[in-house]
Amino acid sequence: MGRILYSMTVSLDGYIEDPDGSIDFSAPDDEVHRVHNERARDTSAFLFGRRLYEMMEEPWSTAARQEGLPDVEAEFARIYLDTPRIVFSDTLTRVPQGVRLVRRKDAVAEVARLKEQSEGTLDIGGPELAASLLDLIDEFRLFVAPVALGGGKPYFPVGHRLSLRLTEQRSFASGTVYLRYERG
Repeated sequence: MGRILYSMTVSLDGYIEDPDGSIDFSAPDDEVHRVHNERARDTSAFLFGRRLYEMMEEPWSTAARQEGLPDVEAEFARIYLDTPRIVFSDTLTRVPQGVRLVRRKDAVAEVARLKEQSEGTLDIGGPELAASLLDLIDEFRLFVAPVALGGGKPYFPVGHRLSLRLTEQRSFASGTVYLRYERG
C-alpha cells in the first residue's frame, strides 16, 4: 500500500501563500532545493490541485528545455517531468501529455484507489486538495521558511484538529526548518 504525504513550504505562522496569493517567499536556496529533489526522486506521483499545478507546470516544463539553468533546478525539472502528475480540477478541460486530469468530485475515490494500488509515495500539493483528502494523508512535511506573513492561505485546514508525531527534523543555514510528522 502506498503512502500519501502533503508537503509544502510554509511561513512561520503557517501559511503557504501570502494575502495576495504570492508564494515567492517559498523559493528555496540550493541546500533546501537539493532536499526537495531528493524527496521528489522518491515520489511515485504528484497530486495537484489546479492552482498549484498551474504554478508548477509551465515554469518546470519550460525550465527542462532551458540551457544554463543551475544544476539543482535542472535536476528538479527532469525529476518533475519524469514523475506522473495528476491534477484534480473541475475547470481544466485538457492537460499536456504526462499529466492526467481527474475531476475534483472524484478525488477521494481516486486517491484511495491509488493508495491501495501503489507501493510508493503519492505527494499532494495544494491546500484545498489536501483538505479534501485529509483522512487519507499519512505524513505532513513542512519546510518552514523564516518569514511571518500575517495572513494568507493556511497549510492546515481551519477547524480540524490533528494529533501528529514528529518523525524527522532538520535545520538549514538559510533558517528554513524541515519538519516531518506522521499521524499520532
